[in-house]
Amino acid sequence: MKGLVSSIQQPAFSLTHLWGVVIRRIVRWHELYRQRRELASLSDATLADLGLSRADIQQEVERPFWDDPLRK
Repeated sequence: MKGLVSSIQQPAFSLTHLWGVVIRRIVRWHELYRQRRELASLSDATLADLGLSRADIQQEVERPFWDDPLRK
């Protein structure tokens, strides 16, 4: 019917969307963990080439996996 507005509404979120968000977050956390461990394994010469000190790397490695610098 013309002008009739449906009272059926879509839910504000879906379980599929929620699962996608959770999976992406877990993947991101794993990536951060892997990157931080890889940084810790770099040689002092490589760190010097990058302009980083061992103290900088140690500080980064000690951050918890969920501490994402890109997520504000």
